Amino acid sequence: MYPVKRSRERLDLRELASDDVDAMLAIYGSAEATEHMSFAPRTRDQVEQIVARSIAAATATPRTEYALAVVERETAELIGFGRLATDPHQQRGATMGFALRPASWGVGYGRETVRLLLGVGFDDLGLHRVWGARSPFNQASARTMAAAGMVEEGLIREHVLKAGKWRDSVVHAILDREWRPTT
Repeated sequence: MYPVKRSRERLDLRELASDDVDAMLAIYGSAEATEHMSFAPRTRDQVEQIVARSIAAATATPRTEYALAVVERETAELIGFGRLATDPHQQRGATMGFALRPASWGVGYGRETVRLLLGVGFDDLGLHRVWGARSPFNQASARTMAAAGMVEEGLIREHVLKAGKWRDSVVHAILDREWRPTT
């Protein structure tokens, strides 16, 4: 499926473009935004590579990764990033992740972003299960995924190695029969 375009109340999802690097750097290069992610802040060169790989992956056949820009409709600014990747080890399953620039936190954009990603997964791709993992210390992400209808399933022990230390991850998931696109 290419190109992806989806909208909700205040946000749009769209394919990444090469001129999104600086806006993506505001997320991926931020120590605050990456505090609970599985990686340290990225350099501009690294973000350029990520954007280029994401653009190339968008037209792959079959498409297995949906790396998408989250755009605030009122300002037309890229404020976040969402990713849905099909899981080769699970039939009709995918992992999802999202990140917003810190200036956009606290106003419900996270929930809206997750709902947009789930819409792609269930409505467009016909998936059965979508899951995401978060840091145990990221309570905002826990609230966001729960508000979007995802259920906390459990813990993956020592799942992420960051800054030389192992960190657990908490898994949240939702099934197709639990998906309600209007909420």
